[in-house]
Amino acid sequence: MMFRGQDDTDKKTGLDKVVAMDRFRTRSNVSPLRQAEAYWTALRRGDDIPSRSQVDPRGLENILSQTFILERVAPGIARFRLAGQKVNELAGMEVRGMPLTAFFTAESRKTVSAALEHMFDDPSILEFELHTQATRLRGSRTAKMILLPLRSDLGDVSRALGVMVSEGAASRVSQRFLVDSCDIRKITKASESKTAPEFKAAPRVSEPQMQGQSQRDLTNKPVSTGGFSEPRTGFERKSPSLMDEARSLLDRARRENRDALKSARTPARADARPEGPVTLETVSTTDVEKLVSRPPRGGKLKKGASHLRLVVSRD
Repeated sequence: MMFRGQDDTDKKTGLDKVVAMDRFRTRSNVSPLRQAEAYWTALRRGDDIPSRSQVDPRGLENILSQTFILERVAPGIARFRLAGQKVNELAGMEVRGMPLTAFFTAESRKTVSAALEHMFDDPSILEFELHTQATRLRGSRTAKMILLPLRSDLGDVSRALGVMVSEGAASRVSQRFLVDSCDIRKITKASESKTAPEFKAAPRVSEPQMQGQSQRDLTNKPVSTGGFSEPRTGFERKSPSLMDEARSLLDRARRENRDALKSARTPARADARPEGPVTLETVSTTDVEKLVSRPPRGGKLKKGASHLRLVVSRD
């Protein structure tokens, strides 16, 4: 009579060292769902929904057998346009052209149709947790599915990128799933997901503090720089003053009336004064006013006409 849990024969044969593997269930790999969502997010241009033409199979190469494309054909109904090999194995046939609700039982099709309608009308991300009913020949099976909205060539949201990951080996019999949960995530804009950085205005400098600082020179003089850099020119142009304009007019009058000054001198004045260049200093103020008031190119002044008169002051 033995009172131990196992006899000595197990120790001799080495059966006590065998680990039963049936207690380790094959868990579903959810990484393809996250990979598809990351790829879809990378295709977004700002806050816009990606287009169907942007989807490149090479970006989903390692999960291509679990990926499919849906097309909206009616309110709450979307059919398969493309599907991977593992998706066809779940249905036991080619699913191209079939509605998505063919994968679900009659009681779960209303939930799936309502979720599809919400995804296309108000662009959102759908994530389902599914399971099948257990039968005498096979046990229950779990699966996960994600649907990501896409735009068609016309610009409307009527396509969807989907990935389905199922647990267990492939079956030749079609599977009908029940919906355990449906997570609807509204697509948020980039401005809503990230908080804008705060900007603070620089403190204003009071007038006593500005007195000790050097004023900025805004003249038109170029600033000399070292190396190969070109000199930087100023932004303000220096306008000529009124005195400069007066001097230029006076010089012009001197050049044009030089011959007139010579002829205006009287013989008495010529004998009384020393010889030298004729300038405005050798002529009286009255003569200067008469000569400067003459037209630059000769002729008579009209009576009452406006003209410029320059008065030379010796102060």
